[in-house]
Amino acid sequence: MTADQLNHYKNKLDFEMDSWDVNEALGNGEPIMVVDGRSAEAYAQDHIPGSLSLPHRTISADSTASLDRSLTYVCYCDGIGCNASTKTAMKLLTLGFEVRELIGGLDWWRRDGYPTEGEGPSPT
Repeated sequence: MTADQLNHYKNKLDFEMDSWDVNEALGNGEPIMVVDGRSAEAYAQDHIPGSLSLPHRTISADSTASLDRSLTYVCYCDGIGCNASTKTAMKLLTLGFEVRELIGGLDWWRRDGYPTEGEGPSPT
């Protein structure tokens, strides 16, 4: 084991959460807000219950002015083939928010058996 390797894995845990971690945090009332960085249309079709729709293309100081800065914002998108969660996390971080990224996004959330809500199946 090297210090670099140990720091790599520690950093991953500091910056990412999996669906089990998020579900547990929500169930325990931890101060997190789950954020969907996809389009409003994709959010309307299917999303994590209680999540905030905040398309990454709309993030600015004005669009986030009313957000609670005491929370950790856990950002997600469709899954590993999508980078909207990374763009959302980066933009929120540059605005001074504490952020993490949901590993696997909505795809892994569903695969792990957690519920979603919306008007229908996720758009392809």
